[in-house]
Amino acid sequence: VRGEDVFVIQSTSYPANDNLMELLVTMDALRRGSARRITAVIPYFGYARQDRKSSPRSPISAKLVANLITQAGADRVLTLDLHAGQIQGFFDIPLDNLFASPGFSKDIKERYDGDDIIMVSPDVGGVVRARAIAKRLDTNLAIIDKRRERAGESEVMNVIGDVKNCRCILIDDIVDSAGTLCNAAEALIESGAKSVSAYVTHGVLSGGAVARVTASPLENLVTTDSIMATEAVRVARNINQLTIAPLIGEAMLRISLENSVSSLFD
Repeated sequence: VRGEDVFVIQSTSYPANDNLMELLVTMDALRRGSARRITAVIPYFGYARQDRKSSPRSPISAKLVANLITQAGADRVLTLDLHAGQIQGFFDIPLDNLFASPGFSKDIKERYDGDDIIMVSPDVGGVVRARAIAKRLDTNLAIIDKRRERAGESEVMNVIGDVKNCRCILIDDIVDSAGTLCNAAEALIESGAKSVSAYVTHGVLSGGAVARVTASPLENLVTTDSIMATEAVRVARNINQLTIAPLIGEAMLRISLENSVSSLFD
């Protein structure tokens, strides 16, 4: 690898600690082997949800992981749909954060036609993501607002927007336990939606998530292959994967050739 331009591809999904250590050790070996440049390609950036202190004595794990990746020898990072955009500022090296929305938009356009399609954000925090796809496809946008009216009471999900007789498509970046997604689907059906599907970048799908999705009103859940599908995901009746290999491959080629990657963000 001496003098070579090296790309190390590793998602830091489950088992996150093992995968992270493999990435760090590999980059250290490459650096000691005199690689000219090392690019860490991390389709799913684990620990991204710990991007701030949520309690007085909690870690900011995303910042710690950014430091570890940099110290291990990465000259550049390539990732997909970071949970929080500010994580880019945790790195002192160049970071390219690609988006799944162009691929999602293309797939939605091919699968669905008609003017009864509406994009839905399952929470207020994901509005920007859902709006971007709604704008691409020239559709309306709805938002689900979750709140607890009183302590000890279950969450109430309010649908903001008219979804009656619409085919709803939920847009999110991560599906983990799938509780929020499935509850959102139920709320939309109760509000008169004809059908509900979902497009989510990273399919973590931990614990009983697959069973929860299968039993939910979701007609179809589409994730990318940023995380390798388990056997349960592969056989699930309503879960499909959309490959991001062409997007990642094109970005790697442009980085290697020192060409601009900015058009890939459009």
